[in-house]
Amino acid sequence: MTAPASGPARTEPPRANVTVVGVVGGEVFGTEALEAIRDAQVLIASPRHHDRVDSPARRVELTADLAALDAEITRAGRDGERVCVLASGDPGYFGIVRHLTDSNDTMNLRVLPAPSSVSLAFARAGLSWDDAFVVSAHGRPLAPVLEAVRRHPKVAVLTGPAAPPAALGAALLDSGMTSLEVVVASRLGEADETLTRTDPAGLAAGDAPAMSVVICLGGGTRGGDGAPVLRFGRGTDEFAHRGGMITKPEVRAIALARLELAWGTTLWDLGAGSGSVGIEAAGLAADLRVVAVDVDPGAVSVIRSNSLAHGVSDRVRVVEGRMPSVLDDLPAPDRVFVGGGGLDVIDAAWERLGPGGVLVATFVSIERALAARERLDDMATIRVERASPIGGVGTRFVPENPVHICWGRR
Repeated sequence: MTAPASGPARTEPPRANVTVVGVVGGEVFGTEALEAIRDAQVLIASPRHHDRVDSPARRVELTADLAALDAEITRAGRDGERVCVLASGDPGYFGIVRHLTDSNDTMNLRVLPAPSSVSLAFARAGLSWDDAFVVSAHGRPLAPVLEAVRRHPKVAVLTGPAAPPAALGAALLDSGMTSLEVVVASRLGEADETLTRTDPAGLAAGDAPAMSVVICLGGGTRGGDGAPVLRFGRGTDEFAHRGGMITKPEVRAIALARLELAWGTTLWDLGAGSGSVGIEAAGLAADLRVVAVDVDPGAVSVIRSNSLAHGVSDRVRVVEGRMPSVLDDLPAPDRVFVGGGGLDVIDAAWERLGPGGVLVATFVSIERALAARERLDDMATIRVERASPIGGVGTRFVPENPVHICWGRR
């Protein structure tokens, strides 16, 4: 038999050998890091790091133009040169390593970190940080930072030129978080390193360097042990609503559990009514974006009021319109809750869901619920009985109308 002809040989591009070395105060940590700098043929670093390193390597300035960095690494790989990149602290922690791994798959990467700015900040403040929540405002909006401080008792914020410590302080004051304890750590590892203890007002009035670590203490909703509290099924008295048009707490808690909320995703709350489902979801999953839709202008006003009251108005977009046609112009969802609307709304939302997306719908009518079940995977009925006093005699249980819940994964 004749062996089948093989296809044309493919030549793999040469892989660049890149070592990223963390630097603090002009120092690197360990002999391996020193050897990486000594053996480098191309040294990529900011001017302040170049000034502190003695190396015969060809020097390239590291700037905000990361495309130029990628081109330099590709060129070095083609020429067989060893590359060393110097970066502050731990470059795998909100640092250059993320870009390198995301943008260049033709690279042998080695990372030799120094202590991160966050670990140094907590060390200087004499605080443990295994229970801290860390968030960056460097090149990112402040809204997720404020939510983190609102929800967690110990938060480290990496600030930057677009959101310096003073801007963070002003935002904390505007959000009503005035009684926090604040620690500002700047120029960590340098001769002019500073550590300042203050409060949001002092932070707003100060002039700390833009590139600092701000530790916020005393925020968050906490239990008796100081841990953050996640609350499912907030009471109906915590939301404005009209004529009882609100998903009851027990039903809401189950719906939220079935939605399998994920951070950084988009939830549609359709037929939102008071907006309680979407608003509570936004409070549970950081950076979750909610689109609340209702045809009733009165409901739209109530949703806006509730999202402001719960501190998530920056992530709850309220849309007034008739479904399903209004859904065509919305950003595609990852999760959908249908609290009001017909089967045509479920069908339209289902079509917009991507692979792995989840849809949850609730019904009072058993006929509509059974029809929805044919489109989805599962169905259950929620029956709630509430305790009610019988004069001065005792207690009885008053049943509420059952609610049918259907859910499915795309």
